[in-house]
Amino acid sequence: MAYVFEGKEIESTATGYLVNQEDWSRELAEHIAGLDGVTLGPRHWDVIDYLREEFFDNNQSTPNTRTIIKAMSEKWGERVEQKTLYNLFPLDPSKQGGRIAGVAESRRKGGY
Repeated sequence: MAYVFEGKEIESTATGYLVNQEDWSRELAEHIAGLDGVTLGPRHWDVIDYLREEFFDNNQSTPNTRTIIKAMSEKWGERVEQKTLYNLFPLDPSKQGGRIAGVAESRRKGGY
């Protein structure tokens, strides 16, 4: 599978994760999100930035939804519920969010 973006093919796995994380850009993230019917706003970017920081700065960590809830609650200064994250990333905050964020696919079962 590949994404066609800005006139070139960006290689991805069968599940849509980038094969080469260096191909990622904010513009590509918007393109991938658009294919899923998601329009990225500031809170989406908070989650995406968090997922990228965890992956690239924390030994390729791929946080689960519970961990994302805790991190976003702290960042946003409010109690974030699972529903809030699923409203942002309906297919699963950790998996869909990670795919859009350009990190490797998580091998965990489930998102919570």
